[in-house]
Amino acid sequence: MLPTGTPPDRAWVDVAVPRPSVRLPGVSMAGFRHRAPALVDIAMVAYPSVTLLVDLSEGEGVVYETHGRHEHGSVVVGLLPGDLRAAGWGAGQCLQIRLEPVAAAALFGASTELSGTVVALEEVWGRDAERAEDRLRAAASWDERFTIAVDILGRRLGAHPPVDPQVAYAWRRTLTSRGRVRVDGLADEVGWSRKRLWSRFRSQLGITPKRAARLVRFDHAAHLLAAGHAAARVAAESGYVDQSHLHREVTTFAGLTPTALAVAPWLAIDDVAWPASSPTQRPAKRGERIPDLP
Repeated sequence: MLPTGTPPDRAWVDVAVPRPSVRLPGVSMAGFRHRAPALVDIAMVAYPSVTLLVDLSEGEGVVYETHGRHEHGSVVVGLLPGDLRAAGWGAGQCLQIRLEPVAAAALFGASTELSGTVVALEEVWGRDAERAEDRLRAAASWDERFTIAVDILGRRLGAHPPVDPQVAYAWRRTLTSRGRVRVDGLADEVGWSRKRLWSRFRSQLGITPKRAARLVRFDHAAHLLAAGHAAARVAAESGYVDQSHLHREVTTFAGLTPTALAVAPWLAIDDVAWPASSPTQRPAKRGERIPDLP
């Protein structure tokens, strides 16, 4: 077990975000520098992305623990990693890259093997992981690091076959509807049978369409809770049957109660680091055109 530490104070964390011109489709990035005076231990909340965490700290860096397994340094966090905690000592820096499952499949290949796991980046990229870390660590600014990251990712995005356009569309519909879409409806929209959509979606993105919808819906509810909305209102606005249903889903995905999730440090700076996750964004309606992904 990781030793128990102090939840990070927002004042201890500096956040950097890239300029709009320094981005890739399906990829979002943020840089974090923390100046905690002691050990910091934080529970990481499930998010509808595959997350690449590049540890740029000097010294011991960050340790991740999930399912009794520990990883140190730079890691890839698959979808639905379970009870995941991160701990670090003193000052440190980290580049967090969130990859929508469609982009993750293009970058790492079919994500089935990554789902529910946390693996060292070197297990996925081999010696290229160390080279990427060295380039990013030597950069003089976060702007330079973001540019380097885009270059590294851009060179790798074409290394694997893209997912089926129908799967990419189904994912985007799930995301923009905030998880309030039925699998049968998605299958009708892409012209596939329900069985075929389920099979292709799972094999290429590492998660079933229904589980993906639940994860996206949970994420929206989590941000509403973090924004200070009452649990009963969040349940109604997020499409849960009732507050008990919300409570069960929050426990399933976060291992926390809605009250504890509302004050989770992992969500506290999302409006700065990941403004696109704002719960005030309007969901897409059925039939509304969704931009195609490359």
